[in-house]
Amino acid sequence: MSFGQGGPQWGSGAQNQDPYNSRQGASDPFDPFGARSSRTGDTPDWAALANASATRARRRRWLLIGGGALATAAIAGIVATAIVSSGDGNNTASDNSSGQLPGAPALPSDSTRPEPSFSSVAPLPPPNPKDFISSEKKDTAPLSVETLFPGKKLTMGNRVYAKGASARTGTCSSATQGALGGILEKNGCDQVFRATYSKDGIAVTVGVAVFGLEAEAKKAVAQARGNVAPLPGAGVPSFCKGGPVCRFTANSYGRYAYFTATGYTKAKSVTKGDTKAFQTGDDLAEFTFRQIVRRGEAQASAAATAPAG
Repeated sequence: MSFGQGGPQWGSGAQNQDPYNSRQGASDPFDPFGARSSRTGDTPDWAALANASATRARRRRWLLIGGGALATAAIAGIVATAIVSSGDGNNTASDNSSGQLPGAPALPSDSTRPEPSFSSVAPLPPPNPKDFISSEKKDTAPLSVETLFPGKKLTMGNRVYAKGASARTGTCSSATQGALGGILEKNGCDQVFRATYSKDGIAVTVGVAVFGLEAEAKKAVAQARGNVAPLPGAGVPSFCKGGPVCRFTANSYGRYAYFTATGYTKAKSVTKGDTKAFQTGDDLAEFTFRQIVRRGEAQASAAATAPAG
């Protein structure tokens, strides 16, 4: 028996007879999905069955895709409705400029407490220390040998100098040699303080001449000739007398002019290359300058911290 059209008949003289009643439109017990089988005899049409199965699978897949899309749209609608519903009422989270948590009670504000205020007037600058040592009217702190040359020794770096004799005089010329006394007196010198320091056979006498104004001290130094008289005693023998050459310096700061006389305590002259003698004289001049500066700083600090009025 062969499959296909034009197969043998099921009886003699019985053309177009179908023992399974498989006519156009009739139901087929082997084709429950309605697929027509073109066959002769009881063999099913496998190609038709395959096409029906593929069609059925596609229909089921499209149904699943459509159902998923509808479910997603339904969930989105529910969420949007919930968000809109939660926005109703008094809980407004969109305006939280006060910094408080939503629904938290408002913090009390103290409107009666005064706000800080600042003066528009600029504070006065601190006093200039030099102003206090440039005029006797402002330079009123106690002045003595001990305030200028305190203690029994002087340390500059790693060098230590022993303090010898000290003195104060109201007659400025008596503390000088040569023409310096007359120059000091002419420019208004009020008093002279002296102190001597020594180390390793070198002695230095420092003399501080006090004037009423800074201009007078500057003028005296500019005109200076002669020198301050060396002051021996308290373990320091006489020096810078009778022949040996000594070194003399003159400077001023504020209303103070200060002078140094440096020499050996034995018969030896100070030469230009004598670094040891120069170092000793420079240390004493530097120390005296610092003492005058500290005097101005102390008075300026006291004035700055004094109560107003």
